[in-house]
Amino acid sequence: MTDPLVDLHQVAETDDVRVGRPGTPLRTLRARSMPARWRITAWIILSTMVTLVAVGMIGRSIFVAGVERAANTEIEQEADEFIRFSEKAGAEGLSTPEQLLQEYVARQVLHDEVVVGIVDGSIVAVANGLTGANSVSGGSAEVPGGDGLVDRLLDSNAASGVVETGDTGPARWGRLEFTSGDSGGTLVILQFTQDARAQVDESFTGIAWAALLGLLLSSGVAWLVAGQILAPVRDVYRVARDIGEHDLTARVPVDGSDDIAAVATTFNQMLDRLEAVHATQQRFVDDAGHELRTPITIVRGHLELLSDDPEERKATLRLISDELDRMSRIVTDLLVLARAQQPDFVRVASCDVTALTLDIEAKAQALGARRWQLMEVAEGSIRLDPQRVTQAVLQFAANAVQVTDEDDRIRMGSRFEGDGTERLLRLWVQDTGPGVLAEDAERIFERFVRGSARGDTVGRHGSGLGLAIVRAITDGHGGSAWVDSVPGEGATFGIDIPAPIDARESAAGEWSPALIAERN
Repeated sequence: MTDPLVDLHQVAETDDVRVGRPGTPLRTLRARSMPARWRITAWIILSTMVTLVAVGMIGRSIFVAGVERAANTEIEQEADEFIRFSEKAGAEGLSTPEQLLQEYVARQVLHDEVVVGIVDGSIVAVANGLTGANSVSGGSAEVPGGDGLVDRLLDSNAASGVVETGDTGPARWGRLEFTSGDSGGTLVILQFTQDARAQVDESFTGIAWAALLGLLLSSGVAWLVAGQILAPVRDVYRVARDIGEHDLTARVPVDGSDDIAAVATTFNQMLDRLEAVHATQQRFVDDAGHELRTPITIVRGHLELLSDDPEERKATLRLISDELDRMSRIVTDLLVLARAQQPDFVRVASCDVTALTLDIEAKAQALGARRWQLMEVAEGSIRLDPQRVTQAVLQFAANAVQVTDEDDRIRMGSRFEGDGTERLLRLWVQDTGPGVLAEDAERIFERFVRGSARGDTVGRHGSGLGLAIVRAITDGHGGSAWVDSVPGEGATFGIDIPAPIDARESAAGEWSPALIAERN
């Protein structure tokens, strides 16, 4: 038999492992060198980092776009303010463009903004919010970028845009042309965004450092959480590593009811099945070695002393044949007990108890010339394995034949006891043999145990496995086997099988005395 255990170290050392249920396509699991805890932590860090970078870049773009929109709004507001000022300028005696621009610029208090008044291509007034100085005498020195910047803005075909001013950075600009009297002028508005952009960058630098600290914290939390999640998996690994061929008792501790706990529970259930199979296999080997040693020794001894005399040879061969038959029966019984651990040992189906009882009684009569009496017969149908139940009751009958003499009375029957979910089907066999001692009654259903009060006949012909098979059959049905005996007055052996009442079943009852008498 192949050892059901798998060495996880051998699996880990292979390049790939193919897994799958029988009859389904196999899947290949590639071996990984990095521990699962590191992989989980790395993926969490990577995903968090990508998310933070993406959020940071999108956030900065949104804030920078807001700065640009605010600059455009400031330029539009400045232009609207100049238009309103120029509409009121006549009442204040400002009749020329030069007077209008100089008076307007003199009244400005600006920040990050430059307003330039131009008449006939010459600068007549400058309000510089970068330096906080207003000049109404003109001069390109007050304008960032000097005459070159003003000339470029005047020569541009666009009325607004973005211009690079050198050290002061980029600026959004707008140009407003107007007329006053017979001459005209130009108002140029420059809105500088370098400081606002710097504040955005400074804010996001702080956010970046906070995000880095958060990433480090997340990494630590991910490492701890991954360790906690994988702790049951490590327990499974340690248990699988420590399990040996002769020690299958180790189990994985189960804590909680999540998916990992379900894996640990399933693994423990698998170990339970493996331990049961291993115990059954070991017990079969031990029992076979124990029980077959004596007949093998007998056969070997007689073969070594085999005589040339035909009569002695015939007697020896008959004895050897009996021992070989006994060995065959022992092996058959051991195989039945080994199969008792399999799920398909008992195959239940709906069975008519009346017909089952009659069949068992008819088969029992062939076991020996005894006065067989069928005392009671249950009526109804339940779910059980009729072949196994027949085997169990016939084992009782065979034992009764062995401990009784010809024409002795052996009674048997079946009946329902209890009601509702507590109802039982009881099948029993009663003999008039020597009975069973009280101390033997408690262990007579164990393997290789024979009742000392049952006579030498049992010792000569029985292997001590028959009643153990009966108990295995009743265990498979969820029932029990029992014996009721008074030494010297016979014994009654029986089995109880759960038979809860079902609406589809007929009511339980007994045969009439007249019908039983006719049957007997």
